[in-house]
Amino acid sequence: MKAYLLYEAGGPDKLVPGEAQKPALKSGEVLVKVKAIGINPADAIYRSTPSFINHIFGDQRPVIMGWDIAGEVVEKAENTDGFEIGDTVFALLQNAGGYAEYVAVDAGLLAHKPGNITFEEAAAAPMAGLTAWQPLVHGMNIKKGDKILIHGASGGVGHYAVQITKYLGAEVIATSSARNRDFVLALGADRHIDYQAENFWEVVKDVDWVFDTVGGETLERSIDITKPGGSIISILALPDKELVSRAKEKNVNLSLRALQFNGADLRAFADLMSKGLIKSHIAKTYPFTSIAEAHTQVETRRTAGKIVLTI
Repeated sequence: MKAYLLYEAGGPDKLVPGEAQKPALKSGEVLVKVKAIGINPADAIYRSTPSFINHIFGDQRPVIMGWDIAGEVVEKAENTDGFEIGDTVFALLQNAGGYAEYVAVDAGLLAHKPGNITFEEAAAAPMAGLTAWQPLVHGMNIKKGDKILIHGASGGVGHYAVQITKYLGAEVIATSSARNRDFVLALGADRHIDYQAENFWEVVKDVDWVFDTVGGETLERSIDITKPGGSIISILALPDKELVSRAKEKNVNLSLRALQFNGADLRAFADLMSKGLIKSHIAKTYPFTSIAEAHTQVETRRTAGKIVLTI
């Protein structure tokens, strides 16, 4: 099968087109013919960082990256109840392997692709969607009318976060650049702040929740505008002890929420997609042969929504 092989960490050019053995199935797995692949900023970070590649893949070389896929089941092993040959599915792959024509997937991580969305829209969702879903649904006890500030609301994770929090009944304040204002408001945000023109900490106060996808000063300043008893969840690096201590002094809970590979969460997310309550915004679609350009685009950190490859 065709695949992109990574022999060493580095730039997008390190993703080398080549041939790989089609995966052999183990019990509990299905073979998916890949139709679309989601590209995330995390993909570019992993690709370019030797320590991440070593942590994920050990000494194995070359490796096949790729975590977000959508496609069709073409083979199945035993213990794969609920999935049949011909089913259209999508998944967040725990062991990567998605930059290829075929991938073996643990059936427990699979979700059926809703019939009202495309393969591209499905492939866009797993990593970014669950990175938003898990903190917002499991990590925050959001009640109708709660006020939440979402940083980086136009990005891959952020654009799902806006939709999820509106579904949960929150009042949503969203930050992004001015050029993405209309996009963010169309997602359901109640108020937009252009972070390049306004300091959010001067115009926002007493929010119940902050969902941070930016870090740095943005995370630090968020403590000032969160009400006592409120919470801030970051999806980036674990906040340092000094920051956690400053939050604690104000009675604000500050924490990191790491992504979990969880098929049940993806299936719950898929259910809302099937009802049209959450939608993937595809900023640009590239052919499989243009994976380097797709990686270059996500590295700009200026993508509204998601980047997707099609095979």
